[in-house]
Amino acid sequence: MRNRSLAADYVRRAAARVRALDVLFEAESWADVVRESQEVVELALKGLLRAWGVEPPRIHDVSDVLLAERERLPEALWAQVPQLAQASRELRRDRELAFYGAEDLTPSSFYSQADASRARDAARAVVTAVRPHVADE
Repeated sequence: MRNRSLAADYVRRAAARVRALDVLFEAESWADVVRESQEVVELALKGLLRAWGVEPPRIHDVSDVLLAERERLPEALWAQVPQLAQASRELRRDRELAFYGAEDLTPSSFYSQADASRARDAARAVVTAVRPHVADE
């Protein structure tokens, strides 16, 4: 079953969060840019999967599902699926660390502007790629 409205809501919210990334970036809150970028990517990709009849898994990284179900997605996206999956996988690695840190790592001093730029660029690219393929009917 395809819930196009829910899928479109995911992507709309992901796009709104991309704008929030700019605020966090301007505040030089690099760890928060990384964490929020992961959430943007997760929402957008789950919206894409849902829109094309693939039930998104209840995990943060959907890269394996994207790769496995590529042929159920719009053909125009097939060439981009590896990059979309890579963004999901890479940002998932930083999800908890960017938010909570660890005994030996403080997120605000660990993440750099370069890390935040890469994460924000990935989030923007995912939303840009996905958005035209998830329209609210």
